[in-house]
Amino acid sequence: MKCFSIDLDGTLLNSKHEISDESFKVLKELREQGHQIIFNTGRAFDDVIKYAHVQKIAAPIFTINGTVLYSEKRDVLYEASLSVSIYKELMQILKEIGMWIMVYTNKGGFPCRYPALQDKDPEEIVKIFHHYDYDQILDQDDLKIYKIMVVAPGNQLEKIDQVKQAIEGKFAVSMASSYVHVVEITSIEANKGEALRRYQQLMNVQFDEIFAFGDGGNDISQFKAATTSVAMANAPLYVQQEADIVSKSNDEDGFAYAVRNLLNI
Repeated sequence: MKCFSIDLDGTLLNSKHEISDESFKVLKELREQGHQIIFNTGRAFDDVIKYAHVQKIAAPIFTINGTVLYSEKRDVLYEASLSVSIYKELMQILKEIGMWIMVYTNKGGFPCRYPALQDKDPEEIVKIFHHYDYDQILDQDDLKIYKIMVVAPGNQLEKIDQVKQAIEGKFAVSMASSYVHVVEITSIEANKGEALRRYQQLMNVQFDEIFAFGDGGNDISQFKAATTSVAMANAPLYVQQEADIVSKSNDEDGFAYAVRNLLNI
């Protein structure tokens, strides 16, 4: 069985945050041929399942960079989380650096999840984070902290480097970047590549080939776990250099184009 592990933003989704009819047609053809499709994304479950095309495809969904794995029937197969102690230490560092911070949990995203920022201007975004009380998140019963996502205000990319320098090697966490102005912090057990390996163990299956499709730094781990890795033309150069193949962009149906050329369908 061949496995197709597909990122969403910047890969399967075009710049209008849509799955094109051509991409959906290819997804259906892959399923009809008996191949395994996996939606492997940094998004939370609710931000994935809202797409009608996703709802129509029987496929596991790996969310939040491999933090929560859902089966084809949308049952939770696995979840990882950050400890409260690590959360508190990280929040202190991130606040001092001056980042826009989003916390993904089993109770939702606080103050929001990243898709809520898309298409908003900087003034609107500032209002979302201004004086937000992150301590109140810990008052939730049975809380599980899945991810801390930080965005550099006003694209101050030097702050991304500050975050990485302050955290790397000092905390037992995974860090990845779906965009150059973003850092996503998850459990050390969570990344897209590890999710592919874990799924095979959980389901007692072994994929003959794994094709991984992506455009961001958080896709590099799935590239390394894949037999063949495909970057979109819109991916940053450092991501393209980690891939076996560079396809067309997400606005040119790069996913569908690559699949048709790889499988001659």
